Amino acid sequence: MKKRILVKAPALSRSGYGEQARFAIRALQSRTDIFDIYLLNIAWGKTGMIPANTPEREWLDSTILKTTQYIQTCQQQGQPPAFDLSLQVTIPNEFEKIAVTDIGYTAGIETTKIAPHWIEKINGVVDKVITISGHSKRVIEQTSYDFPEQGLENFRVNKPVEYVNYPYKTTEPDPDGLDIPFETTKNFLCISQWGPRKNIENTVRWFLDEFHDDEDVGLVLKTNTANESILDRTLTSKRLTRLISDFPDKKCKLYLLHGGLSEEQLTWLYQHPSMVALINIGHGEGFGLPLFEAAYNGLPLVTVTWSGQMDFICTPNKKGKQVPRVSRVDYDIKNVQPEAHWEGVVQPDSMWAFAKKASYKRAVRDIVKKKVHFKNQAKSLRNHILKNFKEEDKYAEFVSHLVNEEEFNVESWLDGLDLEVHD
Repeated sequence: MKKRILVKAPALSRSGYGEQARFAIRALQSRTDIFDIYLLNIAWGKTGMIPANTPEREWLDSTILKTTQYIQTCQQQGQPPAFDLSLQVTIPNEFEKIAVTDIGYTAGIETTKIAPHWIEKINGVVDKVITISGHSKRVIEQTSYDFPEQGLENFRVNKPVEYVNYPYKTTEPDPDGLDIPFETTKNFLCISQWGPRKNIENTVRWFLDEFHDDEDVGLVLKTNTANESILDRTLTSKRLTRLISDFPDKKCKLYLLHGGLSEEQLTWLYQHPSMVALINIGHGEGFGLPLFEAAYNGLPLVTVTWSGQMDFICTPNKKGKQVPRVSRVDYDIKNVQPEAHWEGVVQPDSMWAFAKKASYKRAVRDIVKKKVHFKNQAKSLRNHILKNFKEEDKYAEFVSHLVNEEEFNVESWLDGLDLEVHD
């Protein structure tokens, strides 16, 4: 008998958690012989929504309606809705008891520890946690607290914690609607929301400091402050203008991109012949989707070698040691800034990475000076991802964490699938 599963998630959101939700749903859709899927959509901050005119959006909308109708029918009959499983795609603060078995699916944490409230919620509400990287899994499992005044020692998560990485996607590039008048032939790309964790100010300021005399180098900054509105664009543009006012004589170029981009447009950017690297010197990543997307599109990376991206930026050398195939930026692990504190999520005593200015400037300069070397590194990394992050494998891995092994045989399922082979 199929398992009735309720997915509580920001499935329509254009955000990292939205993409995480849609990955989970696609994995469930790959096993319609096991799952009868219901969807409770939730908001995620002030982010925009994915396009309404796609087959996936139509399916999501119809499933949301199906869920609403089912809940209403149960209410009319004086019975609570009954679900065998719930999959709750959100931060642990929002986990709740919904079904016979409740599974929390969180992006986890970008710092070195989780909040005590997360431990309380995980232990008291869900039966298992799934996250998106080895970093997040380790932090969730290893965080512990002593509260002697409450008689608590070694207070930590006591539920199973698993992780599943994202798969790569095969998307054709299409610049339709994306008009960027490039005046430069050596362009760097940065895709990040402008917040304390992403380190945008130093990304831009140090870049301009390094390339201020080079008129053939540009930085393409795809960013926003809160959402994709016209008001947000005005606010973001003003912030950027203030930031670059210290470089009135700069010769390098800065291109601001704001608003939603399709996967086809993003692929066009990653593969554009003038792009030399993607930059991410954020303080930490649960996974790092733009880094991952750039990597499987063959674009070199400039980043720190810490947090979630370590799951995919390394390949084994001849001795089997995992080696980052990026232009490395050195860093210090220090306490998060006061402005990054988030009650119940980002602890004041937690830590994350702080990129070093001199190392960052050397890393971006090396990309320009050693273009062939880093292109070869990027090619090696791309091949590694295409081999080890296949869609069908990640779906099977995810589903295996939702059902008992005796109910689900991964190998026999894969043997029975008619899958498209990607070169």
